[in-house]
Amino acid sequence: MSSEGTATPQVPNLQVMAQYIKDLSFENPGAVTEIAQRPQIDLAVDLNAKRVEDEIFEVELKIRVDAKNEDKPLFLLEVAYAGVFQLKNVPDTATQQAILLIQAPHMLFPFVRRIVSDVVRDGGMPPLMIEPIDFMALYQARVAQAAGAPPQGTA
Repeated sequence: MSSEGTATPQVPNLQVMAQYIKDLSFENPGAVTEIAQRPQIDLAVDLNAKRVEDEIFEVELKIRVDAKNEDKPLFLLEVAYAGVFQLKNVPDTATQQAILLIQAPHMLFPFVRRIVSDVVRDGGMPPLMIEPIDFMALYQARVAQAAGAPPQGTA
């Protein structure tokens, strides 16, 4: 068999064009509180992707951290961090969504993690290092929820 005359398949490509903080809020009512034990940390993550131009998308990773000590608020941090991505050679919309909601936030996460750690530390608290997030599981849960089925792995 000869490969002459066959077109080379176009390789899918995701490229970061820009990254930025869209919104950042830090409330620190517990700045003068003595922390005797490890605080209770509630973490929420949300993802959004929207088309800006033909092959250009904005992906927004929102993280909300609510910290309490003995049911008293310590701090509340909300950050919306976004990236502008160029996505080439991916014609299928479902595949585009998967790439934009799994791979793109995976690329943004280390920057958001650092912002959270620095803001919490600068607020007088011990730095908060967020554990890595499984964006594949988040995406699968979103797809399952949209289809009306329970997410895999839940009892």
